[in-house]
Amino acid sequence: MFNYSDVLETINMVEREHLDIRTVTMGISLLPCISCSAEDTAKKVYDTVCKKAENIVKITRDLSREYGIPIVNKRVSVTPAAIVCAPFAEKSHLIGKALDNAAKELGIDFLGGYSALVHKGMADYEKKFILSIPEVLANTERLCSSVNIGSSKSGINMSAVGLMGEIIKQTAEATAEKDGFGCAKLVIFCNAVEDNPFMAGAFHGVGESGTVINVGVSGPGVVQHAIESIPEADLSELAEMIKRTAFKITRAGQLIAREAAKRLNAEFGIVDLSLAPTPTRGDSVAQILEEMGLESVGTHGTTACLAMLNDAVKKGGVMASSRVGGLSGAFIPVSEDVGMIEAAQRGTLNMDKLEAMTAVCSVGLDMIAVPGDTPASTLSAIIADEAAIGMINNKTTAVRIIPAPGKGVGDTVNFGGLLGRAPIMPVHGESAEKFIKRGGLIPAPIHSNKN
Repeated sequence: MFNYSDVLETINMVEREHLDIRTVTMGISLLPCISCSAEDTAKKVYDTVCKKAENIVKITRDLSREYGIPIVNKRVSVTPAAIVCAPFAEKSHLIGKALDNAAKELGIDFLGGYSALVHKGMADYEKKFILSIPEVLANTERLCSSVNIGSSKSGINMSAVGLMGEIIKQTAEATAEKDGFGCAKLVIFCNAVEDNPFMAGAFHGVGESGTVINVGVSGPGVVQHAIESIPEADLSELAEMIKRTAFKITRAGQLIAREAAKRLNAEFGIVDLSLAPTPTRGDSVAQILEEMGLESVGTHGTTACLAMLNDAVKKGGVMASSRVGGLSGAFIPVSEDVGMIEAAQRGTLNMDKLEAMTAVCSVGLDMIAVPGDTPASTLSAIIADEAAIGMINNKTTAVRIIPAPGKGVGDTVNFGGLLGRAPIMPVHGESAEKFIKRGGLIPAPIHSNKN
């Protein structure tokens, strides 16, 4: 039972420290929707998503009001659409449109799962599906896409990596009037997970139940406040404080997740305890790192601080729930974190430092804007570097990068809302084109052979 001090503490976390349930995401299997034609399948996809998730907005609003905790986003993830579209890959766009229409009908903010898994090889139908991504993202509003191009068990599919550099360029050009906004809805993964509730990379894995509720909790402000309360603590004490704080945040998420699953007639999947920042001051992972003792995120010591933060968050979450999953850790999306934005503008934070940071935290190079004339091969090389970190370290890594058409270093893109704004960051000018054109497969590391 909660006592009086617990209630007051929770109220303070919500009102002053930006504690929220970042997302309640319903995962829905679309495998029963596969029919003899793209048109029939698209209709079944639309009907299934609308029926399964028809009450998600109402029920999450009810829960938010009853428990006094903001639930920011209501989302849906679906079976990787490349599988659903396999019999008629040339008409994949019909499924994409049906999914986007369902998202609009439900009133949710994003729907994830226009996705393909090509980490070991790419079938003809999968390539056709991937080639449809630029057009589909340009002509939909709430649909998100992802492609898994590598894993620790299979290696890195460099032919797919090379293709994804081209797809990112095409997506940016297809949404040029919005500074390449389509790329903000496209993630390239290594070691993608099946139960991630966060966008743009969420999809409903084929190993999941038919309908599942996964919840993403976020509280960078709560963690920052906890650190501020012990300014003279050594790092061991700091880690303990972060663990205790993560424990409390996870408990709140589990409460909402269980109740949402029961009311929505779905299974309770996981709680993803990810410190997901927003452009709001006081809700920043970068500011947590600076509160730990850095003059600016990006300076020497940043990777060590981030490693400790990420580990303590995971330990606290695992103590609080046996259902911790998804990505769970600390996100470092540049455009979505006011501290990251300001450090990038000062030049303290650059691409090379961000890459080093991704070796010890959740996901990877996220919401980074680069010059619009960046070659596709350079984008592919950035993906390959990030995938290598994930493959060797047996962790999920990803790239969500926006080559902003017509813009260069010194300019800014502004997507608004949670997606924020991003200064255009420089990339290395030397070419990696010959390396990318080799294609083939980077073999899995020796430690992947565990059977």
